[in-house]
Amino acid sequence: MGMKTKIALGAVVGIAVIGALSANAGDGDGDAKSAKSDNRASASAGGKQDGASEAKPAEDKAVEKASQAERFKAFVQKNGTPKEKDAVSHVTKVQGADEQNDILDAADVYTDFTGGIMGSGTGPAKLVASAFADWKDSENGLVTIYDADGELLGNGQF
Repeated sequence: MGMKTKIALGAVVGIAVIGALSANAGDGDGDAKSAKSDNRASASAGGKQDGASEAKPAEDKAVEKASQAERFKAFVQKNGTPKEKDAVSHVTKVQGADEQNDILDAADVYTDFTGGIMGSGTGPAKLVASAFADWKDSENGLVTIYDADGELLGNGQF
């Protein structure tokens, strides 16, 4: 290998290591996660609260998934154009909007449109992707919009 190849390979490895460290470091979410695990451990030591403490994290996860869609809709209702508001009213679920590391962010938005990429939902899907880019910002993000059957409608950068 030439010297330039070794330097380029070293740079790529260095970037990957930095990305992994920053993904693990988070933006304060680690403290919340450790606090949740501390609460579960103390509840387990308490005896009767075992079942209640284990059921609550499952409920929190369900609320988080639904809340991403609700937060997205609320943002668009406040800041979006009338056409964006109409398109985003068809959003049923948003996944991956909260997990960002600016390296390779991917979010999925599910809608109640039908017909896949050849259907009438492709135009509104571009509006949904545009509104998502206004809501979230990433150095290297990709949002993918799906129809009611899970078929691809469109995507966009955010």
